[in-house]
Amino acid sequence: MAETQPRPRLLRFGAFEADARTGELRKDGVKLKFSGQPFQVLVILLERAGDVVTREELQKRLWPDTFVDVERNLNTAVNKIREALGDSAENPRFIETLSRRGYRFIGELEAPVRPVVQAVTVEPDRASHRRSMWLKIGTGVLTISVLGFAAFGVYRWHRRQQPSQEPTALNAIPYTALPGLETSAAFSPDGSRIAFAWKGDPANGGKGFDLYVKAIGSETTLRLTQHPSDWLSPVWSPDGSQIAFHRLAGPDTGIYIVPTLGGPERKLRSTRVTRWENSTISWSPDGKWIALSDSLPEKGDGMIYLLSMQTLEAKQIPNRLNCINQSQPAFSHGGEFLAFWCSRSLDGLGLYSLDLANGQPKKIATFAGRPGGLTWSADDKELIYSVVDTTKCGLGKVTIANGSMTQLAFAGCAMLPALSPKGDKLAFTLVSDSANIWRRDLLHPESPAQELVASTRRQDNAQYSPDGKRIVFASDRSGILGVWVSDVDGSSLVQISNPHDMSGSPQWSPDGTKIAFDTRPLDLWEIQVVDLAEGNPRRLVTNVSSVYRPHWSRDGKWIYFRSDEVGKIGVYRCPSSGGDAIRLSNDLDGLSPQESFDGKTVYFASHGKNSDMRREALPPQLGTDSEVEGLPRLRSSGLWTLSPGGIYLVPGDAPRSVRYFDFATKQVRLVFEVNEDFGDVLSVSTDGRWILYSQVEDPNSDIMLVDKFQ
Repeated sequence: MAETQPRPRLLRFGAFEADARTGELRKDGVKLKFSGQPFQVLVILLERAGDVVTREELQKRLWPDTFVDVERNLNTAVNKIREALGDSAENPRFIETLSRRGYRFIGELEAPVRPVVQAVTVEPDRASHRRSMWLKIGTGVLTISVLGFAAFGVYRWHRRQQPSQEPTALNAIPYTALPGLETSAAFSPDGSRIAFAWKGDPANGGKGFDLYVKAIGSETTLRLTQHPSDWLSPVWSPDGSQIAFHRLAGPDTGIYIVPTLGGPERKLRSTRVTRWENSTISWSPDGKWIALSDSLPEKGDGMIYLLSMQTLEAKQIPNRLNCINQSQPAFSHGGEFLAFWCSRSLDGLGLYSLDLANGQPKKIATFAGRPGGLTWSADDKELIYSVVDTTKCGLGKVTIANGSMTQLAFAGCAMLPALSPKGDKLAFTLVSDSANIWRRDLLHPESPAQELVASTRRQDNAQYSPDGKRIVFASDRSGILGVWVSDVDGSSLVQISNPHDMSGSPQWSPDGTKIAFDTRPLDLWEIQVVDLAEGNPRRLVTNVSSVYRPHWSRDGKWIYFRSDEVGKIGVYRCPSSGGDAIRLSNDLDGLSPQESFDGKTVYFASHGKNSDMRREALPPQLGTDSEVEGLPRLRSSGLWTLSPGGIYLVPGDAPRSVRYFDFATKQVRLVFEVNEDFGDVLSVSTDGRWILYSQVEDPNSDIMLVDKFQ
């Protein structure tokens, strides 16, 4: 690239973004300690991606009039580049060395894109700006979980060439500033009102979400439902006279309709949805259909259906893409197309537009993460979306014609976008919370809990070492989610995972010498095992990929885990030293496997089953797993742990309490209650004395409004 040519400001590749103007390198949005000559060398290589850049060229660019040791300086710079990128000279992914010639960038450099849209988000009376991705929804719903699910990857957006433009300043102001959680905004057809779900209304005791309507510019809210629920996703009828909504509330889960000015609600159809991301619905412009995602019988995956408003019969959209989950359908304003998310694994997410006339789907873009919302622009030329992963959630725009993208940057976690019919107003949900680790004495559960390892960042998934002297946990205290070990009082804190790679779900080996955890150094999740005496994590090599949530067998010979490899999704175990994995269950929704203390049974959570908990005898006989009779429905897949005589759990119908299920009597008793929502995982010390858990602090979500949106 000639010096006179304009230099692209943002150079993106993989999880990295180099800003040539500010001299900053970011990974997953987090600024790295990387600058100076190494950064300059990196930018030159990126500008000449695919070409060999000779040492002479680098010398002329960087040291034209100065006598320096070029050989040493370049070697040092390239080594620092590789260190920052997690690359190696032997097996390069980004920087290739050509002996006695120079260097070449061999990674996939994304085409120059529009600079991130700068937006100022005004948060109502927030003392701090703690970022979290995890909107804690109601009872019994599988929430997005940073460590409990550990299946979302970093964004790798594949963009095509598009012109650059200067950042546009957007101001997002609170549309709601109510206590608790407000979410699921939906504009009325004339754009003057917004329907939304609110959990925190003193009138219903803050027990769950109900449906409300508020006019823009007014603080008067009209409550339309009287049934506190786990989740609500509303949509207006084209004539503005009714609101349909998807209610998640155990046996009452289904599609309902209610007059916009108040009145009795009517149920249209029961559904089997358990996850909020499968709950969003869309009403066709002609008023004849409601598009929804519903789980198939005996499976946890969702498929898109069209519900006839005349006959109330539903027909399924053909699954020609082999999606394991279809979600968040959205009719175009012209009614000709239906956009939706297609998950082929928990690591692979595709955005599609379905031509309703011929039934042909078109891929618009691919992502890594989980669906966080979807809506059409007023002219049907773009889609505004949200994708959620373990480090962030945010909004973006994608052009239907060519798949080019623009990020919309807002402070905090922005998701569930909604656009007014004219396209001049954007509403979205802004989420914030933090979580810290606590412990309680199970011999004296009435005693006050003790806070461990305090931080202003999110910390979760704490596990006692077998000797009870240390704990391991996951935290984003360094900017990227990682695995940390400390003494039981929080001292002697050290990170054991690669600081450049997302990692979580740590588990001690029975002898306390090793820790297994999941991590994502490249495109797929893998499990690594670190010997604490050596300190170098090694990959657990097995015959299935995209593996996470490890758990040791009681004798240390096996590691249990879940795989999301297409065609091999399920619960497995393999030798702890590596080797071929054995599939334990046909249940595609199996999560968080744990071996019983006698080594005869493996238990796992299943959100595709009514019981939420299943078990399989060992050695396994595929397809013979069964429900755990008498066990209450779980709050989420990670909020349980085994003891020799039973299971400690957080039930869905009492989400701020820990209960104990006794194997012998099949009775459930209360252990203790808390005042805030639990995080993602429970853990009991080896001697049964202490229980560790994380507790969400200051959970809040507000609906934000951007006026004069472009």
